[in-house]
Amino acid sequence: MATIEVRHDAGDRFTVGIRGHDLTVDQPVRDGGTDEGPTPTELFVAGLASCVGFYAGRFLRRHGLEGDGLRVDCSWTMAGDRPARVGTVDLTVRLPDGFPEEQRDRLMAVIEHCTVHNSLVRPPQVRIAAQTALVTA
Repeated sequence: MATIEVRHDAGDRFTVGIRGHDLTVDQPVRDGGTDEGPTPTELFVAGLASCVGFYAGRFLRRHGLEGDGLRVDCSWTMAGDRPARVGTVDLTVRLPDGFPEEQRDRLMAVIEHCTVHNSLVRPPQVRIAAQTALVTA
């Protein structure tokens, strides 16, 4: 099982440890944070956008196609009702110049099945527990 450690730093700021990489998450100043990193929700949406980009890049390499200029533009909105959640995500994959039109449907079939997208379509079971820190003498 893969593990991630999230450590509280101060206020709304946390450090996320993933395989030796540290990411800072925070809230914007207007929401009480210090804006030292993206919000957890932004990271959630960015995870989807970057997964789509990764799958597109792999498709291009596998088919011997140029990857320069590949990019994913993403916008999102929160749902207007409760519970608080992302309501819509719009992704646009910007293909490199010269991408062959006859490959578009194949590319779309691949990127629409990236791991993060699949996890949203068929959500994982999420179990949350709380425990107090163990004190050692």
